[in-house]
Amino acid sequence: MRYLCRSGLRAAATAAILLAGACSPGTSDEDAVQRGDLAFAQDRYDEALAEYRLAVRQGADDAETLARVAQTYAVLGQVDDAGSFYRDAAQRDADFTDQAVSEVMRMARDARASGDRFAMATAVETALELRPGVGVGDMALDLARHYFRSGEYGRALPFYERAMAEATDSAPDIVFEVGQAYEEIGDCRHALIFFERFREMVRPWERGEVDWYIGTCAFNVARELRAEADVGLTDEERTGRLQRALELVTRANEVGEPRNIQGQAWFTRAAVLSDLGRCEEAMNAYARVREVDAATSLVNRAQDRFDEIRFGRGLEDMRGGRCR
Repeated sequence: MRYLCRSGLRAAATAAILLAGACSPGTSDEDAVQRGDLAFAQDRYDEALAEYRLAVRQGADDAETLARVAQTYAVLGQVDDAGSFYRDAAQRDADFTDQAVSEVMRMARDARASGDRFAMATAVETALELRPGVGVGDMALDLARHYFRSGEYGRALPFYERAMAEATDSAPDIVFEVGQAYEEIGDCRHALIFFERFREMVRPWERGEVDWYIGTCAFNVARELRAEADVGLTDEERTGRLQRALELVTRANEVGEPRNIQGQAWFTRAAVLSDLGRCEEAMNAYARVREVDAATSLVNRAQDRFDEIRFGRGLEDMRGGRCR
């Protein structure tokens, strides 16, 4: 393993100083890397960086020189540039990977301590690119929330999972955020697991917002499952989809949220019951539409379906025990 540590740079600079002293005065014979090492040893990092960059422009693109550039950027706290040069150094010589990961993770911790969540995330992204699966320790939750607040919900979820895996008992707000992240990426089926878990963790008067999410997701997934039940499934698979759809749309009615979709939820519930051949229950559900929804078109549709079942119209279309 090769590691270009700061003490190594200072040792190289000391040797360069001794060599320069043994020769003629001035620095005209020193190359850019040596001048950079001298400046680095004297904590003149901007000057060191300029010399190392000059060396690169002159063609010194070996891994060790690139690592010098990267480390100087790291000392200066410039995360993007440090990561870029560390990636290049590691690509040329894999032995520099350990140094690169160590340095960018140090930068991530420093950025976190200073409250710079963006720099922290950038540094961790570089470390994960260099070594997938590298541990992020107690930064997981901060990273998850950084991505969550930036609207990058898909990137937030793996870090939420890490944070919850390491916690003995996740706080309700974390559980709720995970549910929201899943809902934002369109995965209501997973979102419901976390919303229901959150609901169990809080007091009844704190459930208003989560009930809205539960009702919305339950209703949407129920409709998806009903649509799936009509596509090339065995009778057992079809019944399973419909039973689950019924459970979910019933849940939307139980929480009573969102209020503006309760009529649609009762209509969907009735349709699923009809699909299952539970005709009396379907009629009762269609009758509830009028009670909770003022939309004339939906009420009329519900009444039509109620009449079809009650008076036997459309029986010629009855298939698989459906009430139609």
